Amino acid sequence: MTQLLRYFLLVLAIVGCALAAVAQDKSKEKFDKKAASMQCRDSNYDDRLFSHCEIKEQPVPAGGVITVDGRQNGGISVKGWERNDLLVRAKIETRASTQSEADSLAQQVRIETVGLKIHAEGPESRDNYQWYVSYEIFVPRNSDLSLTAHNGGISINDVAGRMNFRTTNGGVSLRRVGGAVNGSTTNGGVTVELAGARWQGEMLDVTTTNGGVNLMMPDNFSAHLETSTTNGNVSSDFPLNVQMTDRGRLPKVINVDLGSGGPTIRATTTNGGVRLGRASAM
Repeated sequence: MTQLLRYFLLVLAIVGCALAAVAQDKSKEKFDKKAASMQCRDSNYDDRLFSHCEIKEQPVPAGGVITVDGRQNGGISVKGWERNDLLVRAKIETRASTQSEADSLAQQVRIETVGLKIHAEGPESRDNYQWYVSYEIFVPRNSDLSLTAHNGGISINDVAGRMNFRTTNGGVSLRRVGGAVNGSTTNGGVTVELAGARWQGEMLDVTTTNGGVNLMMPDNFSAHLETSTTNGNVSSDFPLNVQMTDRGRLPKVINVDLGSGGPTIRATTTNGGVRLGRASAM
């Protein structure tokens, strides 16, 4: 009887471990699906053309700088997660004169990830025969990034590391990032949401030429703040130790310590307003 009982308890333990592993996998799967926001939706590129849209997912081992090139038309969204590998979600969109051509064109587009140099390859686009790829990439929270786009926005959430990014026509969104972050857009707004009590890392330097800057931070955030605009106004939800203009407005160039000071937070624009707002502390 004792031996049978031990055997029974051993079986229960094995089954329990298996169920726990399944539950953990299901939990990860649920998290991944919840965090993934990129979808195929109807778009109004050209009513005369037929379209195809699909999302391909590919796990990629981590190791080194993650380089993403959105090419001519493609946005890039990078999100930090707790895992040590990458998940590349690529949205492939095509336009062609017939539905069969659009479907066939999508199958010819391939996503390259060798050496963590992520980009798409495919046939040469021409009138009535075009393809685009946008990315949603999950990466370890401590990752170095190099991102390039042309007609597409760039978004980075919950990542700390050395980051460089550039886009020409598209907005920039940075939320809860850290490290040494440098980037720009020519035509697009910039949104930065800071978290914690101070910047964790070397500095933040982001700029736009044609677009507003929206910089949000928690109360009592400490940093050295530099922000400016040439053609626009500056507003702040925080009291700033700067001299107001004759009209009682904030100056167009601000260079001031917040709290106890710290690493430099620089966000500038040429043609657009600057707003300093409150974000919830994290």
